[in-house]
Amino acid sequence: MVCMGQSAEFGKFLKAMRSRLSPEVAGTGPSTGARRVPGLRREEVARLAGVSTDYYVRLEQGRNIHPSRTVLDAVARALRLDSSEHAHMLDLLENCAGAPREPGANAAQGVRPALRQLLDAVGEVPAMVLGRRNDVLSGNRMAFLLFTDFPALPPAERNLTRWTILDPAARELFRDWKTVAAEAAGSLRLDVGRHPNDPQANHLVGEPGGPQ
Repeated sequence: MVCMGQSAEFGKFLKAMRSRLSPEVAGTGPSTGARRVPGLRREEVARLAGVSTDYYVRLEQGRNIHPSRTVLDAVARALRLDSSEHAHMLDLLENCAGAPREPGANAAQGVRPALRQLLDAVGEVPAMVLGRRNDVLSGNRMAFLLFTDFPALPPAERNLTRWTILDPAARELFRDWKTVAAEAAGSLRLDVGRHPNDPQANHLVGEPGGPQ
């Protein structure tokens, strides 16, 4: 079922993905005429996806329509979405942003004593337990030496995705930081898509310089 409120978020997502894609990369041929907006035009995405321009415009405007999986897959290919972005697009259609807040959305996350013992038992191997939104729930000494001392941070900052993207130390730790940061942001997008009414996740995404 496609939900009216979430369809608007779906449209915003399509527009953002379209704006990042150049005609040369998309394979639409040389650009003709001045472009008022970055990225592809709506008619170009529609042509690549094999749908009418009017239909694609209605998708991007967040109209309450019911695209088939075949159409969604075609749009994903046209926009060159990776697997996490494709999954996020589908989640945006399956969850209603205007629905009541999920029960337990802000409930405290915990780690069972047996799992804490396992973390200590692995010794010199860095290990952490992540919860919703990639929140760092627990870890062993080596993990906190390798990454950062998460327990010493304010509760709102104990998040692996936030640290990976915002902390300069992460750029020094990961040789291919851009790839790691993109994967971390993709993981968070999936969580937001599946739980669109989680205020903590939406605050994290909206934080200046945070994962988009």
